[in-house]
Amino acid sequence: MAKISRHGGSGGPDAGQRLLKVRVKSAKKRTLASRRWLERQLNDPYVAAAKRDGMRSRAAYKLIELDDKLKILKPGQRVIDLGAAPGGWAQVAATRVHATEALGQRGQVVAIDISEMEALPGVSILHLDFMADEAPARLIALLRGHKADVVLSDMAAPSSGHARTDHIRIMGLADAAGLFASQVLAPGGAFIAKVLQGGTEKDLLDQLKSDFTTVRHVKPPASRADSSELYVVATGFRKVGESA
Repeated sequence: MAKISRHGGSGGPDAGQRLLKVRVKSAKKRTLASRRWLERQLNDPYVAAAKRDGMRSRAAYKLIELDDKLKILKPGQRVIDLGAAPGGWAQVAATRVHATEALGQRGQVVAIDISEMEALPGVSILHLDFMADEAPARLIALLRGHKADVVLSDMAAPSSGHARTDHIRIMGLADAAGLFASQVLAPGGAFIAKVLQGGTEKDLLDQLKSDFTTVRHVKPPASRADSSELYVVATGFRKVGESA
């Protein structure tokens, strides 16, 4: 599994800044789980950084760290962001592909999520479940006859509290995202998707290795240490029928 240095060159928590730990007092209507969640949020340097930097979510720094290391997003590219709400990844992608620029290497970002999402400069937003039958065609239509250069997926199903069930659900989303990527990517394109530790299921991994020149698992620093999430990163998409 690839490793990434703690801090990239595009913002994020300050390594030299020591934060005072905040403890949340108990309240009659607050459960222990909710108190722990709130405490974690208040003490999370990425949450603080997101507020300071005007990012939609702390998850934005996961993509920043991945891209600082792997150099996937480039000016002028077309990017599809699956499971985009609240918009942290789409926000980062729009900046890095220059989707908001009027001239020059202007890119395009298309985002989809079942949840409502506020407008973002340079991002076309589709409010729809990616797993709906009509979703792939509607995303492709927004590309206006072009292929995508990058497909991103930070999709995750709501936690059931049962590790095996959660793994099956998230891998189902990753499978669907990988199949979609194989249909819309231009040669040389890239695919990034969230998976859970235990790695990518063999069928998906075999398919990605067939479709891409390089496939790796990465855990960016912004992914919480106690989280089982990883990202599968596939680069160098091959033309249909092109041998490995």
